[in-house]
Amino acid sequence: MTLHHLAEGPASAPPLLLGPSLGTSYSLWDKVAPELAISHRVVRWDLPGHGGSAANLIAPGATVGDLADLVLALADSLGIERFAYAGVSLGGAVGLHLAVHRPERVASLAVICSSAHFNGEKAWQERAERVRREGLSWLVESANARWFAGDFTVPGLVRDHREADPEAYAACCDALAAFDLTGRLTEIAAPTLLIAGREDPATPPAHLRQIADAVPGAALVEIPGASHLAPAQCPEAVLTALRTHLDGAPRRGMEVRREVLGDAHVDRAQARQTPFTARFQDFISRYAWGEIWTDPTLTRRERSMITMTALVAHGHYDELAMHVRAARRNGLTPEEIGAVLLQSAVYCGVPAANSAFAVAQRVLAEESGEGL
Repeated sequence: MTLHHLAEGPASAPPLLLGPSLGTSYSLWDKVAPELAISHRVVRWDLPGHGGSAANLIAPGATVGDLADLVLALADSLGIERFAYAGVSLGGAVGLHLAVHRPERVASLAVICSSAHFNGEKAWQERAERVRREGLSWLVESANARWFAGDFTVPGLVRDHREADPEAYAACCDALAAFDLTGRLTEIAAPTLLIAGREDPATPPAHLRQIADAVPGAALVEIPGASHLAPAQCPEAVLTALRTHLDGAPRRGMEVRREVLGDAHVDRAQARQTPFTARFQDFISRYAWGEIWTDPTLTRRERSMITMTALVAHGHYDELAMHVRAARRNGLTPEEIGAVLLQSAVYCGVPAANSAFAVAQRVLAEESGEGL
């Protein structure tokens, strides 16, 4: 048997595994996973005895290594060899174990509201013993205080806690009791992000700082107002941090916009900006220039050719004039610009190309004092 899981996103996209916290299910990721699935093959899984996972996947005396083996078995069953991984609390401990013991499987790591040691054995051993005697009701009563800041709650997650199998829950406590990777954190080579909830009483920010200080090149983000289940309480902040970690920081859109269009044009656009148009100007800089024009798959020369063709096709001649100037900055000769417009005549229509040639001739004449 394998861990119960939910797969989202394109099967061909880079895989991302998401691990839950003790007492929860993969519903912990409900506000984050669908957004990550736009660009990743997201697989979120349930701990043994939690959500839909069978309780007999774990036994008393279990270790985090046993849970990590279950995660690898799940990945193998899905044909996933190497993956990005993000986990909360116990799920984060699984990620740390994988990064240390199976580094060839972990492309990148995000550890959220977790620890390298969870304050030692005693408290977890005591919790496991009491859960085996009394069940989970006494713990469920304090779930909101342990998991969330303020009056926030997620009834579904509290229900998951109540419905978890006590023996499997206790075995997960055994795993936390025995877990301590503080002496091996420097071995982690995967790009690593630590996310701490500023209000987290279970794994305070100091626990995440300890990991960040030890793992080479690690980054740390602290989220104000978040407690132990940060993906549920502050999903936007967690999503922003994870996207930057997984996909890279936003590129320098305004800088590229100025390089391609010229300072004078961008300065005029900025000077005309009003509160009404501000969001549109931000959109252009972040998306068109910070995402598309910075993609190295195509050169700027090639992008200029495509852009001029599209503008001819739709009759956007004011924009065409701007991009003829941009094409010259990007290294196209007047002859190459003419060839692009001639190609456009075949596929976009002669009248459109005729207007485009007039625009381009005017722009090139202004630039050099002569036409095509």
